[in-house]
Amino acid sequence: MRLLFTLIALSSALLIGFGQQPAQYSLFMMNKLNWNPAYAGLDHSLSATGIYRAQWDQLEGNPITQNINVHMPLYIFSSGIGINLENDELGAERRTSGSVAYNYQLPVGRKALLALGLEAGIAQRTLDGSRLRTPEGNYTDATVIFHNDDILPVSSVSATATSFGAGIYFYSEQFEAGLAVRHLNEPSVSLDVLSLQLARAYFFTAGAHFDLSQSLSLHPSLMVRSDLSQTQTDIAAIFKYNDNIFGGASFRGYNSDSVDALAFIAGFKLNEKVTVAYAYDLTLSPLNQVSNGSHELMLNYNLNKRIGTGRPPKVIYNPRTL
Repeated sequence: MRLLFTLIALSSALLIGFGQQPAQYSLFMMNKLNWNPAYAGLDHSLSATGIYRAQWDQLEGNPITQNINVHMPLYIFSSGIGINLENDELGAERRTSGSVAYNYQLPVGRKALLALGLEAGIAQRTLDGSRLRTPEGNYTDATVIFHNDDILPVSSVSATATSFGAGIYFYSEQFEAGLAVRHLNEPSVSLDVLSLQLARAYFFTAGAHFDLSQSLSLHPSLMVRSDLSQTQTDIAAIFKYNDNIFGGASFRGYNSDSVDALAFIAGFKLNEKVTVAYAYDLTLSPLNQVSNGSHELMLNYNLNKRIGTGRPPKVIYNPRTL
């Protein structure tokens, strides 16, 4: 119970102080629309992805995250559209968001595309004051919550704000990279007397594809996230066999002074349309003393055929870079 109170207090401090750090994912290279609206439609067919993540397993109040997104190309308009939904819980805090993405795709030479994307949506923040505890509070009576702090609520409060984002994405057969910004307008939400500003978050992603043999390929990837106050870097390498079974690992550093986790990744295609992936994070920070790592499961469905009408772009490759 004492650990729970500590974690809840930490959650409250993060909510009030740093604001809105994006949810953590180890399978970032397989869920690109979540980070960049310019990626909409670049799976070259109707693509739907669902992810469930339980971070710091067996730690009370641990982060639990779900993400679902669907996107598809609109060849008749040389563009793509997508919808992205996310729910992220940490202790007393819940962050729920939904957005719609649109991009315009431009051929670059004969073998690449450059996509420019925008997104608009709603961000909701909820704080359950009944789960918070303060050193000066009085909680002897289980039916009465008294924090002795006028800022903190004693029940659940929530608020929503409209948020906008933008991105740019370069795509070719062997290399891809993107840069995006979330909460471009830096909206504010008011939870009673507590006001929160959703700070801008920047995402840079890159990936490559190398054929090592007829049956084996290497897919390195990189992700850098920053709010210009804290920066986190993920580096991953995945090997794919017969364009079906894959496995690898990634390393995540929380900031320039510390490391967070080493993730082991594995997955396979159930059939030509369905891909399953799993990641286990081996915690490297001091939290490894109180948790058994993190688990993440991803399911992707790709229709794997052209839909709609219009002329497809000059460059269409199978999504080989995961």
